Amino acid sequence: MNLPLREFSASGYRSLQQISYPVSRLDVFVGANGVGKSNLYRALELLRAAAANTLGHELAREGLDLAMWAGSRNRSKPKRLQLSIGLSEPGRLERSFQYEVEVGFPPSAASPTFATEPQVKREALTYFGGSRPVRLVDRDGPSVMARDENGRPVGIDIDILASETILGRLEDPSRYPGLDLVRRTLLEWRFYHDLRTDAGSPMRCPCVAVAAPTLASDGANLAAVFATLAHIREDTADLDRMIDRAFPGAQLVVPPPGRLATFGIVFPEFPQRVFEAAELSDGTLRYLGLVGALMAYRLPPFIALNEPESSLHPDLMEALGEMVVLAAERTQVWVVTHSERLAATIEASGAGAIRKVVKVNGATTIDGLTRMGQFREDD
Repeated sequence: MNLPLREFSASGYRSLQQISYPVSRLDVFVGANGVGKSNLYRALELLRAAAANTLGHELAREGLDLAMWAGSRNRSKPKRLQLSIGLSEPGRLERSFQYEVEVGFPPSAASPTFATEPQVKREALTYFGGSRPVRLVDRDGPSVMARDENGRPVGIDIDILASETILGRLEDPSRYPGLDLVRRTLLEWRFYHDLRTDAGSPMRCPCVAVAAPTLASDGANLAAVFATLAHIREDTADLDRMIDRAFPGAQLVVPPPGRLATFGIVFPEFPQRVFEAAELSDGTLRYLGLVGALMAYRLPPFIALNEPESSLHPDLMEALGEMVVLAAERTQVWVVTHSERLAATIEASGAGAIRKVVKVNGATTIDGLTRMGQFREDD
């Protein structure tokens, strides 16, 4: 069971001073350079990192001092970065679970730690599906409380480092089913921003022939994704249509895999020649990677695309927009784009919400969004 994403909040992260956003089935974010569109995307990616227990590593790699909000703040309070999401059980529009995590710097007189290591100061998971909210997990520094299988709050004696998350560390599905469900849902999220198309791109290489229902974040199993559609589902009608939509007359060739899976394309100008992945142009390969991400056998519960139009010819935006809309019929999709054509194609379908990202006094917000996380036109 996967949990749809209903709400997202962030404060103290880069240009996200304080923002709450009601997530829909398909959200498309447009705006000028430097307004913070990618920070919204990255904040969601950090929540997945919390589930993978790599949040501390990811923030250390960014540099926690650089990741913190640099604008005016209350100097009497310590610098903190806070992220939160609301997830719902299937068939429910309101949130069922809310996960929150707060990160800060080590204390000045620190116990064994690194000087600028990101530390989880607070973490909580709350369930809202009953008559009243129930705190399932509550962490305050090293102190951790969780409700056991009988619903009783008990202190947890767990060896956890300050940079680790309870969400990623406390793995016991039988005792903590709610925590496990949230973790597994977030781990299945996919963020596609690094589909490389250079000569060493993983998408240009054959991959091990193992059924691949979902495209990896780096696209390394693209050939296996195509082979799964062609030889396991045995239905490539939509796949073929979207390739013909972008490259009229072209045909995807997916040989029955042996130890390795491969693919190529036959173009109408050279009907006897199969162009292998290593030979394809950057734009063609990029488009095929997006086809794999959006039309795979089984889509993840949440897909985020950051500037998917990169390396693509503008004339491919309509085909890409159609794929995004089709994917949103099967899952939730979050798109950050500079392409007005792509946004216009999605908007014309009536399937998605087009949101303009702006900056106000240095802080990222969304046109029409209130501090309470609602849009003025919805009131």
